[in-house]
Amino acid sequence: MFKKLRISLIYSNLVVTKSLNSNHRMHNLCANFVKILDVCKSFSTNLVNELGNLPRPGVIPKFSDLEVIALNLTAENMSIDSENYLFALLEDYRDEMPNLISRRQYNDRRKYTAELCERIRKRIVERIDGSEDIFVIDSKPVKVCQLSRGKRNRMGIKEPEKAPDFGYCAAQSMYYYGYKLHAVCGVSGVIHSYDLTQASVHDIHYLNDLGQDFFRCTVIGDKGYLSAEVQLNLFESARIHLEVPYRLNQKNWKPFYKPFGRIRKRVETDFSQFTDQFNIMRNYAKLHVGFFTRIISKVSAFTVSQYLNIINNRPIGRIKYALA
Repeated sequence: MFKKLRISLIYSNLVVTKSLNSNHRMHNLCANFVKILDVCKSFSTNLVNELGNLPRPGVIPKFSDLEVIALNLTAENMSIDSENYLFALLEDYRDEMPNLISRRQYNDRRKYTAELCERIRKRIVERIDGSEDIFVIDSKPVKVCQLSRGKRNRMGIKEPEKAPDFGYCAAQSMYYYGYKLHAVCGVSGVIHSYDLTQASVHDIHYLNDLGQDFFRCTVIGDKGYLSAEVQLNLFESARIHLEVPYRLNQKNWKPFYKPFGRIRKRVETDFSQFTDQFNIMRNYAKLHVGFFTRIISKVSAFTVSQYLNIINNRPIGRIKYALA
C-alpha cells in the first residue's frame, strides 16, 4: 500500500514538473517572439506598410508578414525546426495570439516572406558590421538526405539546375548528397554574404560572384580557393586581396600570415553553431524552395542573435544566451 502511494506521489510530481517545464518553455517562446518582433519592426522601415505587411492586392492578413518572420526566427533560435512541434507548442497560446494562422498558411507565407527576411537581415548586418574590410570565406556541406537515398530524392526534379547532387567534403572525408553552403563573414563572425550551390560545384566558382558584393577589401580563404588566375581577376575587377595559404609543393612558397589563420577560424565557428543550435544538417523540406527558405531562416536567426547580444552588451558569439 505504501509502495503504491509512493509511486503515485512520484508520478504526480513528475506530471507537475512536466507541466511547469512546459509552461516555462511556453513563456519563453512568447517572450522571445516579442523580442524578435521588435527587432524586425525596427529594421523594416520602408519595406512593409503600417500593418507590417508587404503591399499586395486581396485580403489583408491579420497575422502580419513581420509576425510570420518573427515567429520563424524565434523557432529557429530555440532549435525548433519542426513545424509540427512548433504548432503543438502554440496550441496553449491561442488566447494570447487570436490571429495565429494555421500550419499550412505559415508554411506558405514563410516562403513568401523569405526575401523580406533576407532584406531585414542585411540591414542588421550593416548596423553591426558595416565598416568591415577584412572577411573570411569558406564552404560547408549541407545534406538533403542520406547518401543511399540520393538517387531516389525528387527535390528539384522540375528544375534540374536547382536540384541537389552528390559531392565530396575533403575536410570531413565524406561523400554526401545535397548542397554546399558558401559564406563570407567578418572578423566578428557576422555573415555578410552567403549562397547555396550544388555539392559538386568547386569552391573557386563562388569567387566569381564575390566582386559583385565586395570592393577594396581583404578576403581570407583556405587552400580550396587557391588560384592565381582568380586572385588576379578579383584584384583587377574589385581590388579584392584574396589571401590563401600556399601548398607545400608550390613554387615560390611562402608561409601564411599567422593572424590570418586565427581569423579564418571564425567562419568555422559559425558553421559549428549552425550545426549545433540551428540543426542545419537536419532537413524536413521536400522541395528545393522550402529548403532554401529554411537556410535563409537559419542564417537570419543567427544574425538576429548576434544583434541581440550586441545591444545587451554580451559577447557577440554567445548566441545560446542571446534570448536569456
